[in-house]
Amino acid sequence: MIEVKGLVKNYGSLRAVDGVSFSVKRGDILGFLGPNGAGKSTTMKMITGYVRPDAGTAMVDGIDVSKDPVAVKERLGYLPENAPAYPEMTVAEFLGFIAEIRGFRDAASRRARVDRAVSLTHLVSVRNQTIETLSKGYKQRVGFAQALLHDPATLILDEPTDGLDPNQKNEVRLLIKNMAAQKAVILSTHILEEVEAICTRVIIISRGKVVADESPAQLLARRPGSRMDEIFRSLTDSDA
Repeated sequence: MIEVKGLVKNYGSLRAVDGVSFSVKRGDILGFLGPNGAGKSTTMKMITGYVRPDAGTAMVDGIDVSKDPVAVKERLGYLPENAPAYPEMTVAEFLGFIAEIRGFRDAASRRARVDRAVSLTHLVSVRNQTIETLSKGYKQRVGFAQALLHDPATLILDEPTDGLDPNQKNEVRLLIKNMAAQKAVILSTHILEEVEAICTRVIIISRGKVVADESPAQLLARRPGSRMDEIFRSLTDSDA
């Protein structure tokens, strides 16, 4: 579903992403890890077509993102960092707006999509509340709802449980896990227990380069008896 080959992105003299390559198939939940500034968000933005690479290719469902970014956006759901939304809209208005952009023009199909997304992300109690009045956790769930709205085969989620309380985190993790059989999922997170709980593969990126691409069990087997955070630090030289 996702094929990344030799992605490079420079910001002036800084090489933020340096030859990143990997693939994600249907059924994978890929934990995409790295310290702050490692290139995770930039890589995801290149896959989704929001940032153009300086070199390399990203393919989604066989479509080159650089050549047809609109077709790629039709096939994926993207939750960017900090879940941006229009604060003056209610939850239902915002999701209805996104549904219309996604091509659900008639009121009945738009309503059905919004109702499904609201139910899946447990937003029923706040659906008529303006987004600016919501807590950080609820705002994050609104962002997750818009990513799921059109039931895409590919999900790219940047910190999907950020700001959620422990019960909400478990709900989102279970939702991702239950959907994964029919989807390819890239999940960026700083919560290493989340990786162990739901991810089938782990990629660790440091200074723009992939330093590990293994299952969580294989990663832990590198240093028997060590915790995931200890292995993470050893691979990234990070204090995070």
